[in-house]
Amino acid sequence: MAQPVDSGAEAVAAAVETPASHLHPKVSWDLEDHPLPKGREEVWRFTPVRKLTRLLSGEPTDHGFEVIAALPAQVSLGTISEARARVLSVEPPADRSAAIACHNTRQASVLDIPAGLELDEPVELTFRGTGVDERIYEHLIVNVGRAARVKLVFRYEGSTASAGKIDVRVGEGAQLDFVTLSDWAPDALRAAQHSVRVGRDAHVRTVQASLGGAVTRLIERATFEGSGGQLEQFGLYFVDGARHVEHRLFIDHNEPHTRSEVDYRGAVQGEGSHSVWVGDVLIRKQAEGINTYEANKNLLLTPGARADSIPNLEIETGNIEGAGHSSTTGRFDDEQLFYLRSRGIPEDEARRLVVQGFFVDIIRRIQVPDVEERLMAAVDRELDVIAPEIGDPR
Repeated sequence: MAQPVDSGAEAVAAAVETPASHLHPKVSWDLEDHPLPKGREEVWRFTPVRKLTRLLSGEPTDHGFEVIAALPAQVSLGTISEARARVLSVEPPADRSAAIACHNTRQASVLDIPAGLELDEPVELTFRGTGVDERIYEHLIVNVGRAARVKLVFRYEGSTASAGKIDVRVGEGAQLDFVTLSDWAPDALRAAQHSVRVGRDAHVRTVQASLGGAVTRLIERATFEGSGGQLEQFGLYFVDGARHVEHRLFIDHNEPHTRSEVDYRGAVQGEGSHSVWVGDVLIRKQAEGINTYEANKNLLLTPGARADSIPNLEIETGNIEGAGHSSTTGRFDDEQLFYLRSRGIPEDEARRLVVQGFFVDIIRRIQVPDVEERLMAAVDRELDVIAPEIGDPR
């Protein structure tokens, strides 16, 4: 059985009290505090709740992901009781999907990266679903020890209906690159919460890529455990075929002299396709000297596609280095298209190049060549499907 190596885990397990508001509702282990949504609630109003009802109201099952992992000798993957997992988690569930995942999980998994470990090659795990009729509930804790340096790649694929909670605890002075590549089958349903705690002087970079699937809803939350922590969050998503992809981010600057940067980009095409990005940064009174910026960019490829983008800043102190946000949603850049066509590139190919360039800035930040190549190949596959339909959304 894996046991996280950091001392004082119980002392830091309790989540920092968060002000109650529609932007960040109450976190709780009690399933009754997360009633089945009706779709009219502020935090659910964009989500096609009916498509998730079977998952959000399901009973425990014996189904689980097929997990493929070739781990270095120093890295362990084991199981603990759900009661123990609650102690070691970053925070309680923030919505129904994470709450029911934990409620229906008899045991949780722990991926333990010991203190001081430095790995040049990425640690990769593949989670594969075997059928959309199977409901999967998971709770996974990732423990990155003090001063460790590691790249972690999670790949989700196949067909399934799954709800999950992933807690990532990053120790003091550690460096973590955490890439999640969700390359689902077209009928897959996924609702999950990812919570990250950034240790003192630690540097965490996450990349979230959402491809495939019928409905994807991800809550991504982050807090700091001491000053000097740095967090970078990057994401990309393709939405087509009347699919729904939703990313809801919350960064809690609860410690002074911390840094965060967010850059998410999405391409949406096809009647009924819908992307949602909600970003919220809370700067607490004690978080002096922090710097934060969040950005979301959406590219509408065809008529009938919809992108909702809602950035938020909550600032409780004026003694900060900087805080800002931006959001853009629009069609192709006419100047880019004109430049490419003026050099003899056909319009269809020019549009394809614009979409590729739109995502390159995100993909190149992964800095894991094999993963970058696979992700670019996945983007190309999406473009192969949508290229005949790409047009002027006007």
